[in-house]
Amino acid sequence: MTETVARRSFLLGAAAAPVAASALSLSSADAVAAEAPRPDTAPAPVAAPETFQILTASEAAFVAAAADCMIPADELSPSGSACGVVTFVDRQLAGAFGAGSRFYRSGPFQPAAPGQGYQLPLTPLEFFRAGIAAADAWCKSALGKSFDRLAPADRDAALTAWEQGKAEFSGVPARLFFTALLQIVMEGFFSDPIYGGNRDKASWRMIGYPGLPATYAEKIERFRGKRYEAEPQSIADFS
Repeated sequence: MTETVARRSFLLGAAAAPVAASALSLSSADAVAAEAPRPDTAPAPVAAPETFQILTASEAAFVAAAADCMIPADELSPSGSACGVVTFVDRQLAGAFGAGSRFYRSGPFQPAAPGQGYQLPLTPLEFFRAGIAAADAWCKSALGKSFDRLAPADRDAALTAWEQGKAEFSGVPARLFFTALLQIVMEGFFSDPIYGGNRDKASWRMIGYPGLPATYAEKIERFRGKRYEAEPQSIADFS
């Protein structure tokens, strides 16, 4: 997972639509003048840090670091955390999914045979909470720091070790945790923005997905033989 293309291989085949951006640079003198308070101007409000429903600060930092490794900021889109993946994960784990409301949880619980799905007695919230703690403990033992404090290359190495089952976690299997983490990060990146992820519909814009509308009869002639391009619309746009 050391290359951007490898980290984002699940996006191969998507049609990218990069947008050119321009930046305005200030000289050092201009910058100082711009930052100096003016008597007739009220100070700009400071944005409050995002609060989460269920994730602790350390858990949120872990998810943000993992999301940014899997979806790094580049010409395709902003990073995973900038696209709201952490908010999506937090809301999912704080709700019915996190509580395992549709899980069969009466046991007996046996080790999963090859080809079987999730077999642990933990709810998704319990599973992710245990997995994050185990992953951080492994990182501190093997690499000297918690996952979110590692250098990017070390984060990639850690994710690769978990993905390949080369790391030993306490309580949950490392490979199973990696698979679940990758899945929920992808869901957050591609989901409807109403669920907290895919901020500004970044992933939909990247792949040219129109979002909620599913009727195109009146547009057939207009786009016949052409690439279909339209401003994506989410559930919130129709609320």
